[in-house]
Amino acid sequence: MDTLEKLTILANAAKYDVSCASSGVSRKNSGGTGNTASFGICHSWSADGRCISLLKVLVSNDCVFDCRYCGNRKSNPVTRASFSARELADLTMQFYRRNYIEGLFLSSAVERSADQTMEKMLETLRLLRHDYRFHGYIHVKAIPGAQARLLEQAGFLADRMSVNIEQPSEESLRLLAPQKTMASLLEPMKLLSEGIAARGKFSGRSVGSHLSGSPSSDNLLSGNKDIPLLSTTAPDGTMVIHDSGETFLSQSLPTQRAGGKPRFLPGGQSTQMIVGASQDSDLTILRTTQSLYQAFKLKRVYFSAYVPVNNDSLLPALSAAPPLRREHRLYQSDWLLRFYHFRAEEIVDPAHPNLETDIDPKTAWALRHPEFFPVEINKASLEELLRVPGIGPVSAGRIARQRRLAALNTDTLLKVGIVWKRARYFITCQGRYGGDKEMDMQAIRAKIAPIEPVQPRLF
Repeated sequence: MDTLEKLTILANAAKYDVSCASSGVSRKNSGGTGNTASFGICHSWSADGRCISLLKVLVSNDCVFDCRYCGNRKSNPVTRASFSARELADLTMQFYRRNYIEGLFLSSAVERSADQTMEKMLETLRLLRHDYRFHGYIHVKAIPGAQARLLEQAGFLADRMSVNIEQPSEESLRLLAPQKTMASLLEPMKLLSEGIAARGKFSGRSVGSHLSGSPSSDNLLSGNKDIPLLSTTAPDGTMVIHDSGETFLSQSLPTQRAGGKPRFLPGGQSTQMIVGASQDSDLTILRTTQSLYQAFKLKRVYFSAYVPVNNDSLLPALSAAPPLRREHRLYQSDWLLRFYHFRAEEIVDPAHPNLETDIDPKTAWALRHPEFFPVEINKASLEELLRVPGIGPVSAGRIARQRRLAALNTDTLLKVGIVWKRARYFITCQGRYGGDKEMDMQAIRAKIAPIEPVQPRLF
């Protein structure tokens, strides 16, 4: 099989991984090729959600696992292909020199073992960074179960790494991917998080080792870096991350930093969850997302609407459409978690465990809490302003700065960048209500809840 045939197979197999992000990190270029400055990575996206400035490819699609939701599962009769490290490095450089790409997103199925696959990916990175002196952006998918030393070395060569959690609960993972455990996915996340927190330092430990002990919520995320993580499932199905209480014997690994600057994953780490393959509610998904942000300081949690590719009784039918609108609402909710000071339990709750599809989650929250509104724009705190539909962090900051000089009226309020057609129903300005009549949540919903178009992903 020639290189072009392999590329066709392995690039097509990589398209379901949506955690493909370019990030403006700083990597010094001393006479080599490429850079990672923000202006050196084009944030351009194709119709199926891929960042077209990155070569997005698998090392191999020949997997030893048989995850029910995966097109590359061991039992699927698909054409298998694998790149060598030299082939991948050469291909990346050829694409870069032709101005097709400005970086690399490298993932892989587990070819023979986690260590063998991670070693091949690491060799690709070494060839690019050392032999070809490539300084462009590289995102690598870490292989759970690989030795800590392999993840460490990859972390000093890549700009960002990610470990896909895949399912939001232990129960769903056990049902759809029985060869994997939540502990085996969480442990490399914690290991990478420690390396990032140390800004170039790395405390090594076996990854994917057998974990034992009884998890206890008393030591949840205790910060002890010599204690591995386990997860348990709460009665409502939510995944809870625990320390196991068992101390690891760890070996010392290098902590050297070049030129006094942090070199370990300057772009941080991310993860991805598949949405719609299991019966998990949005409440479970968002609680797990929140827990991951708190535990590992991830840059992003990506959501991937499940595309039916396998005929399986535990999965949606092949004729089912990907839940793209649900994916869209989860991304909006993720934004609320990261930038609007919301908690998962506020966005959705046991009484409303799933997001509404016809209205954005912030507006849905506002309509469920009429007691919070209307907010007086000249007196509300920054936190209260961020709860108003149509007001974001930038416009809330402008309002706070402007009213130090003079009270805002309707005319000046329009100039600060709020979405007036949405915000007007939830605010007063100098005591005057911006809506049509009195505040009627049912009438407001009818006016501001038209279906928003969602761009489909074409596979």
